[in-house]
Amino acid sequence: MQVLKDLIRTEGRYLGDGILKIDGILNHQMDPKLIKAMGEEIARRFAHLHPTRVLTAEVSGIAPALMAALALDVPVVYARKHKPVTMYGPIFLETAPSHTKGGEINLMVAAEYLPPGERVLIVDDFLASGKTLLALARMVQEARCELVGIVAIVEKAFEGGRAALEKKYSVPVEALVTITHMDEHRIVFADDPPRSVEI
Repeated sequence: MQVLKDLIRTEGRYLGDGILKIDGILNHQMDPKLIKAMGEEIARRFAHLHPTRVLTAEVSGIAPALMAALALDVPVVYARKHKPVTMYGPIFLETAPSHTKGGEINLMVAAEYLPPGERVLIVDDFLASGKTLLALARMVQEARCELVGIVAIVEKAFEGGRAALEKKYSVPVEALVTITHMDEHRIVFADDPPRSVEI
């Protein structure tokens, strides 16, 4: 998505240690039209796999997952990080390390919202190490559902998450934009034209 690449280039900030701040685009403030376009693009790529449910993790995955589910006309379920008093009965629980918050986070879904036999598409904001997406995929398996695909809004290819996911699961793994390099001076996307080198 060219518009997303352009916004990341102008508004994204590299904070060091592999962390990209895109709070004004996705993680704090959102443009509803852009998020809707993201959802439509996800649906375009995965509709042929006939997902019956979209799964994500709170918080930043919810908006693009919701728009993808709207375009696919299926329910969206998000894994909670803290168990509310209203969540009772059987739950699916997985843990994953948080790169931005440090430590481990819990991911919980009430079993009633992930019944057996669903065809699940996982949507999240970032694909970095892949550990959150792997945790969600394990949850899909535990629920006796079929994982049909995994998609992230932004992939940081240099962190190896795609390879980890593809090694474990034989499903399409995609990203709307893929970053191959970033530092305090520039962000490089996988489909950027090669830079000319003067000799």
